[in-house]
Amino acid sequence: MFGLSSQTRVTLKDLLHLAWPVVLARIGIMTMGLTDAIVVGNYSGEQLAFHALAWAPTAILVTTAVGLMLGVQVMTARMLGEGRTHEVGAVFRRGVVYALQIGVVSMIALIALGPWGLRHANLAEGLGEGAGGPLVIFALSMPAYLVSVAGQFFLEALHKPKPGMWAMWIANGVNLALNLVLVPDLLGIGWSGAAASAWATFGARLALAVFLIWYILRLPEARALGVFDRPKRDIPAEREQRKVGYGAGSSYFIEVGAFAAMTFIAGQLGAVETSAWTIVLNISAIVFMVPMGLSSATAVLVGKSYGAADGRGVMRAGLVGIGVVTVLATVIAFVVWPTAPWLASAYNRDPALLAVAIPAIVLATLFFVADAMQVVAAQANRAAGDVWWPTIMHFVSYTAIMMPLGWWLAHRIGVNGLVWAVIVASLVSAALLTGRFVRVARRLPA
Repeated sequence: MFGLSSQTRVTLKDLLHLAWPVVLARIGIMTMGLTDAIVVGNYSGEQLAFHALAWAPTAILVTTAVGLMLGVQVMTARMLGEGRTHEVGAVFRRGVVYALQIGVVSMIALIALGPWGLRHANLAEGLGEGAGGPLVIFALSMPAYLVSVAGQFFLEALHKPKPGMWAMWIANGVNLALNLVLVPDLLGIGWSGAAASAWATFGARLALAVFLIWYILRLPEARALGVFDRPKRDIPAEREQRKVGYGAGSSYFIEVGAFAAMTFIAGQLGAVETSAWTIVLNISAIVFMVPMGLSSATAVLVGKSYGAADGRGVMRAGLVGIGVVTVLATVIAFVVWPTAPWLASAYNRDPALLAVAIPAIVLATLFFVADAMQVVAAQANRAAGDVWWPTIMHFVSYTAIMMPLGWWLAHRIGVNGLVWAVIVASLVSAALLTGRFVRVARRLPA
């Protein structure tokens, strides 16, 4: 098969078998938010503004919190590789506790500061007040959502990604049904618009968490995995699980914060430019779910080899993951490139907006490959025990390089300048993280 060794073929097969359900599950996350926006937007333009403003501050905390939970996936895979099967239940139980702790803290912070921040953000009259209620409801769903993330990561590390995928899409169905009933207040209970959509999200996230926990507890091998056993205190394992999460959460926060800053820069250029940049970001975010799913699958395989002290297996799994995502991202780029006019028109048909958005979408395809490579390489590094260097490299690429370069180029060539800044930052990040992974893997025992 294309001159690949038998071991590489097995790794490739394992990666693809694990990756496609994970990719579909990650796309399901984006679909849930897209569903909310479409239903609320068709109900009321003003309510859509409330929804968008309520979601904006929660998105940063949600993304960071998901990164903090990554230790569940990595440590489960490592322990399976070490042959410590009965101890993976302890990883899951710790993960659920961490999820509840992080979720409750995030919820309290959003409720205490979110509405106040919106009211003092110099928004147009009534927007801050209108978005405050939906933000509080989004905050209430944080603990349940993070528990579902812990369950999903645990199942993926067990090479059981399909239940998480089906659960995510069933949750999307629940979310759509609740949106269609609650947003126009068909039941006459006094909820409508953005607030009602936020309650739909709450219900979908709660259903997702309950299903995944129930599924894990019903696994035939649950007792063999130690799911029902109260774990003995293992301070080194606890510390490593938190450490992996701290590194991933920090990286996610850096990236989300940097792209939020780029949106602010677009806002300095004008309304048309801001809308065009939003379209580019939205399309790129949907595309990004493919490498995001592959990065999780790669981390599981790398972590398992790392736990087995198989340095060659670590190298092989990481490079196969990077190679596969490079091919897929290239294919996606060649699909998006010629369809850019159609994609942009799906958002808006204003000729002035399309004149800016279409060239920016075409240009954005140039960073698809580099962006895909860097996220897979980052997760491979963390799974191989290299936690903080990916975070440092993300800071250099997206904060130290992309943000100032984006500001400088945007004020000279407009939205395309923002895209060029992302291209440069992604190339730097991909080169640094791939090189770092090869160096780390070579140091491990063969």
